[in-house]
Amino acid sequence: MPGRRYATLDVFTDTALAGNPLAVVLEAEGLDEAAMQAIAREFNLSETVFVLPPAESRHRARLRIFTPTQELAFAGHPTVGTAVLLALGDRRAEVADAVAFGLEEQVGVVPCVVETGERVGRARFRLPRLPESWGEEPDATRLAGALGLLPSEIGFSRHRPSRYSAGTPFHLVPVRNLDALGRARASADSLTEALGPGAKVFLYTGETGDPRHSFRARMFAPAAGIAEDPATGGAVAAFAGALMQHEPLGSGTHDLTIAQGFEMGRPSEIALQLTIEDGALRAAEIGGSAVLVSEGELHL
Repeated sequence: MPGRRYATLDVFTDTALAGNPLAVVLEAEGLDEAAMQAIAREFNLSETVFVLPPAESRHRARLRIFTPTQELAFAGHPTVGTAVLLALGDRRAEVADAVAFGLEEQVGVVPCVVETGERVGRARFRLPRLPESWGEEPDATRLAGALGLLPSEIGFSRHRPSRYSAGTPFHLVPVRNLDALGRARASADSLTEALGPGAKVFLYTGETGDPRHSFRARMFAPAAGIAEDPATGGAVAAFAGALMQHEPLGSGTHDLTIAQGFEMGRPSEIALQLTIEDGALRAAEIGGSAVLVSEGELHL
């Protein structure tokens, strides 16, 4: 019985065994939601992608994205990794070294542009939904307690805690410096008590230790089965809203690099580009590299 092809990639890096691991199940037709969730639990990575035929033939594929415990409407590292994997298939078929296509996700159609080399590629995609605020500023004292920090370590410069979503809601928490970022700890119980069930928390600081990086970050979502994530494109998409709120960004194009995963030994770099006109965010793009690590078959 032929199996279902799958691949694993490391995303937001061009080096294997760094970045954020991703599993992609190709030829996912016939799998129901329960089967997809069970396979995602089996891989036990931050996300697993299932590739299906698109609803509209002009798009490349339809994606369903699962954490070990739930389905997501949108996520950045699965989008980048799957786009690179599909483009690598084009390269093998001698179609092109650079391609553009749309990926259908629950959040909407995600336009992608990909360039590939041997087993590695770089993708960027435009956000199908710009970030929107979804709640009042979280209480800094409660946040500090949930993260094992002092209240004085929450916030820096103009940045205060905020809540934004570009398809997946995040609590965005600025911390004073790299030391505070490194000491932060979170459990499902502490985050639920402070922020409610299912909280996803993106911590960031403007102190990076590397002039190539604009911000350094960490992401905790223990209730979703992700104790800590090495690189979170969906959170960086939401972070664009916090940047618009807290940073004095003028009209034009702004390119930033967010470093994540360093505390886990999985260094990652996420490119964020903002296009601003008349004080409003008109477009945002997420970009990064991905490297193919393994290929195989699921016999299910």
